[in-house]
Amino acid sequence: MREILPALGRWYAEGEPFGLATVVSVSRSAPRGPGAAMAVGPDDEVVGSVSGGCVEGAVFELAKEVLADGEARLQTFGYSDEDAFAVGLTCGGEITLLVRPVSPGTDSVFGAVADSVAGHRPVTAATVVDGPAPRGAALAVWTDRVSGSLGSPGLDAAVTADARGGLAQGATGLRHYGPQGQRREDEVSVFLHSFAPPPRMLVFGAIDYAAAVARIGDFLGYRVTVCDARPVFATPKRFPGGVEVVVDWPHRYLDRTETDARTVICVLTHDPKFDVPLLELALRRPAAYIGAMGSRRTHDDRVKRLREAGLDEQRLARLRSPVGLDLGARTPEEVAVSVAAEIVALRWGGSGAPLTATAGAIHPAGAATI
Repeated sequence: MREILPALGRWYAEGEPFGLATVVSVSRSAPRGPGAAMAVGPDDEVVGSVSGGCVEGAVFELAKEVLADGEARLQTFGYSDEDAFAVGLTCGGEITLLVRPVSPGTDSVFGAVADSVAGHRPVTAATVVDGPAPRGAALAVWTDRVSGSLGSPGLDAAVTADARGGLAQGATGLRHYGPQGQRREDEVSVFLHSFAPPPRMLVFGAIDYAAAVARIGDFLGYRVTVCDARPVFATPKRFPGGVEVVVDWPHRYLDRTETDARTVICVLTHDPKFDVPLLELALRRPAAYIGAMGSRRTHDDRVKRLREAGLDEQRLARLRSPVGLDLGARTPEEVAVSVAAEIVALRWGGSGAPLTATAGAIHPAGAATI
């Protein structure tokens, strides 16, 4: 959804209605998770995807139908082997979609949600999916205010409380309530879509490897900053347009920069005078991933210096060094893939093993750690 919101926000601002399909629940090996979205706008323009291609044709027709009659629909797609021409998922999973018309007349809060996401301001969009409440009704929840309604004050209050709790964690998914927001009832299904600001990736050392890591970090949806004390290397023209470039001593920059449990820190300076004081600080603060480049000899020397600086074994165990998974990488781009693979594996609890050597679900259920 985040990726297609610029187009949706433009249609909304121009008063152009569009049909919006959102994945609200999945089971087994579904191709995309809750929050994935596809929209059909003016002149049948399509943006986004809900399954990677399996059911998009059918979703296109559903979106056209809801635009024509103004009625939101709930539709489930699963695997079908009885009819080779039936619409279904080839992966064997199942997805449930809410398909609804969106315009200033049908959803008064969508524009404000899109503006908040564009401005990196946290917001949760809550939408009624099923039950004795208006399907498609929307409520936007910020940390300090709300807008819209799901049909009853009690339901609005319960959803607002849950939305703010989920927003702190970036949680997205279905919640169930009674018609007046009763916690012990489940007649009403509400989809809470949290738009927390993108997680940060801090890359230290403006070398060729940093440029490749910054590119892949930007591709993965991180807000990337590259920092180096050497102005001759830390120049914006060496990095993608969306990447912030800072000239400063790495540890000094990190000391004044807020990090949280989703922050990724990649130390590629490969110089003790930069990376030891930087890592000493990084390992004492919140971060999802702290990786450092270097040979095993460099790593051993670095750990020795960090111990001398007072770091205990628990903090040192957070350090991923040498950085990345064992892919046999050589070029900066290959190393960046190796680093990204380690970040993704840590985020979802993956083993890093080839899927041909594993068994069970390819996409096991569970919350992300990054």
